[in-house]
Amino acid sequence: MKKQIIFLILLTVPSIVLSQEEELPSQCIQALQAQAKTADLSPSIVNEVIPKLKYLPKVIEYDRSQPEFTQTFASYLNKRVTHTRILKGKKLLKKHQNFLQALYHQYGVPGRYLVAFWGLETNFGSYMGKMSTLNSLATLACDERRSEFFSSELLLALRLMERESLTPKTMHGSWAGAMGHTQFMPSTYFKYAVDGDGDGKINLWLSEKDALASGANYLNHMGWKSGERWGREIKLPSGFAYEKTGLKNWQALKSWTVSGVTTINATPVPALDIKSAILVPSGHSGPVFLVYQNFDIIMRWNQSKSYALAVGLLADRISGQGPLSKTANNQKALSKQMVLALQTNLNNAGFNAGKPDGIMGSMTQQAIQAFQVYSGLIADGYPDASTLATLNTIETLK
Repeated sequence: MKKQIIFLILLTVPSIVLSQEEELPSQCIQALQAQAKTADLSPSIVNEVIPKLKYLPKVIEYDRSQPEFTQTFASYLNKRVTHTRILKGKKLLKKHQNFLQALYHQYGVPGRYLVAFWGLETNFGSYMGKMSTLNSLATLACDERRSEFFSSELLLALRLMERESLTPKTMHGSWAGAMGHTQFMPSTYFKYAVDGDGDGKINLWLSEKDALASGANYLNHMGWKSGERWGREIKLPSGFAYEKTGLKNWQALKSWTVSGVTTINATPVPALDIKSAILVPSGHSGPVFLVYQNFDIIMRWNQSKSYALAVGLLADRISGQGPLSKTANNQKALSKQMVLALQTNLNNAGFNAGKPDGIMGSMTQQAIQAFQVYSGLIADGYPDASTLATLNTIETLK
């Protein structure tokens, strides 16, 4: 009990500098051993590997930390879809051309997307993370915040170690347990990773082909629409009702054609019966995107609109398309305190932004959009200066 109390105290005092590895609470080790036995893992895993797992203070620090400022879409995009990454992506697309074509025939996912995911996740394998996967997962499994989830991931990581003849020393990755070229969590690795190079094993660290094939298999199982793209940059007609934008407003592509939506070359978007939505990630004065169902599939990989847009745009650039016709706005990022104040003001005004948490999520954006409609502002869901100024001048609208 005393050791457990000390462990909890350490979690709540991040300013204390600890060594890189500490002992895990004996009670947690015993609980993990019991779970491993129930999961029918081998005695060597139960009695030799699990007792040697360590607590990594840095993992808890990362888990508890949140960025001080909300990153703008422009800043996010410019750091990820870079000239260097585009050139490297083109080289790798050419290097693996035949293999990627074979994957396309098998899984329906074009190679440019697989290379784009690879670039976004680990900069094409140049940085796959240096933290011990098993120790990271054990640390989070012994932390009460998300213990059940990470206990399950740890058990699958241990099962993978057995299945693929891996060793604890070779299993490394992100602080949250993501691994290899494609940064798969153990559950994704266990269920969707495949042998791409034909050596009878699946190693997402050492085999580029395993990683690319696994990415294709995962996207295929998530429902990738073969023959459809992720989306495209578009132009909106004058007077467009921006309250129709956002992932809550999926419509048939042909309905946007009727609304006057065009490509960046001013030709009407195809009048097809394809599910689509319009996004304005940096407000009405920035670039506008029409996204299709594969964009939704990309978000199964990482549930961030900015991430999904970066994947799609990097894939386009790798395949030879040019840059955006309109530069994304790079207005000053809002601090966490500013977002908290914004959410509080929206709630007080009668527009439900959810529990204030300082994070600009979809619920907050929808509340902003509803407030903009009510106030006669351009309802793009973007917290620009005029929206913030208007909100700050009122107390209750509804």
